[in-house]
Amino acid sequence: MKFRTTVSFLALSALASIAMAGEIKPFSQAEFDQLTKAGQPVVVDVSATWCPTCKAQKPILEKLMQQPAYKGVTLLTVDFDAEKSTVRAFKVSMQSTLVGFHGTKEVARSVGDTTEAGIEGLVQKTLR
Repeated sequence: MKFRTTVSFLALSALASIAMAGEIKPFSQAEFDQLTKAGQPVVVDVSATWCPTCKAQKPILEKLMQQPAYKGVTLLTVDFDAEKSTVRAFKVSMQSTLVGFHGTKEVARSVGDTTEAGIEGLVQKTLR
């Protein structure tokens, strides 16, 4: 019986943490438009698989998106090499660019920042 209780507790804890986490999704224009028109906070992450700076940013972004404070934030990922029209639409000139939106307004942008404080600051600006 104790084993079942422990397993049930762990399953509920996992579900609770998922429900309290921000979402990470591949970019789609339709979803971006829907979220921003609804006034939701969005971070667009333009990265490349070969980029060491992007690789340093990824675990920081994933960790932040797991925090309850950012449960309403959606992180939309854009492949710098494969999604050139999207990259141009956001006026991004290089990978490792993060663009924060609160609703339809761009509120923050960074290029190449790999500090947890800097990236968290950008995410926080999307909540205001």
